[in-house]
Amino acid sequence: MKTVTQGRGGAADLPAWVPEAARAYLSHTGDGVSLRELARQRGVHASTVLRQVRRYESKRDDLLVDQALDGLRTGEDAMIATRQTGTAAHSVAIPESDLLREARRVLGRMAETSALLAVSMDMERAVVLRQGAEGKAQRLCTVDRAVAQAFALKDWITSDKPGRVSAYRLTVAGRAALRRMAADPFDAPFGAQHRKMETQDILDDGARVRVRMNSAESPIVMLGRKRDKDGKPYLEPDLIRVAERLREDFELAQMGPRVAQNWDRFLTAGDRGGFRADAGLGEGPRAARERVLRALTDLGPGLGDVVLRVCCFVEGIEATERHMGWAARSGKIVLRIALQRLKRHYDEVYGPSGPRFG
Repeated sequence: MKTVTQGRGGAADLPAWVPEAARAYLSHTGDGVSLRELARQRGVHASTVLRQVRRYESKRDDLLVDQALDGLRTGEDAMIATRQTGTAAHSVAIPESDLLREARRVLGRMAETSALLAVSMDMERAVVLRQGAEGKAQRLCTVDRAVAQAFALKDWITSDKPGRVSAYRLTVAGRAALRRMAADPFDAPFGAQHRKMETQDILDDGARVRVRMNSAESPIVMLGRKRDKDGKPYLEPDLIRVAERLREDFELAQMGPRVAQNWDRFLTAGDRGGFRADAGLGEGPRAARERVLRALTDLGPGLGDVVLRVCCFVEGIEATERHMGWAARSGKIVLRIALQRLKRHYDEVYGPSGPRFG
């Protein structure tokens, strides 16, 4: 791993797109600012800054990240880096508008199937390739090395096996950024990263209609759009409402310091009897947890599993079928039966108006 020598320059006058963690790293290693001082400036704990610094120190084995950090250093610090590596540190002070324009072009090609970005220590430009027929690589586009370095610094691309010639793939963060860039400027941009818009054919009153829909949204909402052979919605509005009611209780039950509550114990393979309703306020609102437990207990194994996975975990029907070992296309049938039973449970226990949240 490369050791960074402190010097002048550091994190002064960095472009706006540089991540906060990278700024902390450069301030500490380049400007010599202490971790406690950085924490005071940012209003966070010193351990938070320490994790950020260590994270970027560990990423210096990555060719593009290493060169990006050197390119953001100036003055004596840059000259020291040049002597250490034997190559000049190229500036990555790219205007944010130029970076976003290149990101739309390059990340869009990297999002294609089997596409990757290849970069060599001897190449001035990186190239996006895709494996073609008969093992031949097809060139999709090229990108300036400094732009590729910025992509790596922002965690939009990553290399699993760094080397003299490194292959980079698009990360989850890169795909999310690409969706934000493609969002309608009048729409919520961060909402776009959670949408996956696709064109699909559905049956509407017996006729096949092509619609554009978000395949990443709740499986319950998607099933509510589907029609059976008689043209009726596969899930009635009442069943969708009880699914949303369970989901709201599930979300409410996870409030508190311990957000990542382990609900796997409620699944067939888990220990349902291990739940303690009086486990303390840190475990989340007890009333909501009791309502979820009571509903899952009433549904029993199988039906309880499917509503927990699909309604609460927002797991796809196909994934649920694989986890449960069910036959293909049987999951939605079991889900409808489970929601019918869940509706009866809510009606019998709480009445038509349902339980009061909170």
